[in-house]
Amino acid sequence: MIEVTSAVKIDENEIQYDFIRASGPGGQNVNKVATAVQLRFDVKNSPSLDAETKERLAKLAGSRMTEEGVLILDARRYRTQDQNRIDALARLAALVQKALERPKIRRKTRPTRTSSAARVDSKVRRGVIKRTRRYKPEEWE
Repeated sequence: MIEVTSAVKIDENEIQYDFIRASGPGGQNVNKVATAVQLRFDVKNSPSLDAETKERLAKLAGSRMTEEGVLILDARRYRTQDQNRIDALARLAALVQKALERPKIRRKTRPTRTSSAARVDSKVRRGVIKRTRRYKPEEWE
């Protein structure tokens, strides 16, 4: 079990790992050993997450989510398979944790009478300043 929060836990059986050859540093080792990890998590059919969280997770994942609802995370930061697997799990947990946060509901507010009056007053003042800058030919002759 992967503990995302105290309430949400993802079963190890829901996650699939594919090990592929990584690019980058590693010398000859990079050509011989498959150290990069491709983590697959079926979000759409996961019993661990509720519908709202799945929806937010799909939005957060963006192009990392397939049309079938499978989240694919690539981890190739480290030179060892185990470190990359741990990194991929940590990134999955962070993404799910972010999706669990409900967005703050925006409540409509109206400006106060004082703030509306202050806004109009500043506009009037600005208009007066601009009026004094106008070119008046009769004043110049």
